Amino acid sequence: MTGTFLSLIPEYGLWLVAATTYLSCLALPVPSSLMMLAAGGFVASGDLRLLPTLGAAFLGAVAGDQTGFALGRRGGPGLIARLKRHARRAALIARAEALMARHGALGVFLSRWLFSPLGPWMNFAAGGAGLPWRRFTVSGIAGEALWVALYIGAGMIFAGNITAANEVLGSSLGLVAAGTATLALGIWLRWALLHQHQHPHRGQEGD
Repeated sequence: MTGTFLSLIPEYGLWLVAATTYLSCLALPVPSSLMMLAAGGFVASGDLRLLPTLGAAFLGAVAGDQTGFALGRRGGPGLIARLKRHARRAALIARAEALMARHGALGVFLSRWLFSPLGPWMNFAAGGAGLPWRRFTVSGIAGEALWVALYIGAGMIFAGNITAANEVLGSSLGLVAAGTATLALGIWLRWALLHQHQHPHRGQEGD
């Protein structure tokens, strides 16, 4: 299936790229990341132009986000409950909800590119949970811009060598995720130590 999608890029180009990113943001099983890597390779070879390709991928992704959010808002908790009937979907939605509960709109931003498997489920969850549309949209647009730039840029750099580009991106994003977790832990520890220093006897009040 993936090979069929990629073979259609030279013929259908921007429409296919936009449709793929749109559908992926609704949790449909289409190879959006690989499609963008391949599109970047075609940009490098001169078969596609850079700005229209970036625009098509970006607009498709943003439209998909908005559709998923609207469906979540309209369906509410009932829709989320129905989606959770499947065990794998339930696990992904639970992770998306936890990310949103912990980080709010920042969680939406991170789910576009750093934790991209959660992205489509975050759209539904954010709509169902009543996250303000403006906060969702601003964070989603910023995240999608980064996602599109990363993958199409990598496709250009590796001139269509999808396997190599995907491996490098996977490793790089893994390092970013680890660094983000380490930074968050360091900030929390610093806050805890500072709080303890300011209130040294609080933990002994119940003694």
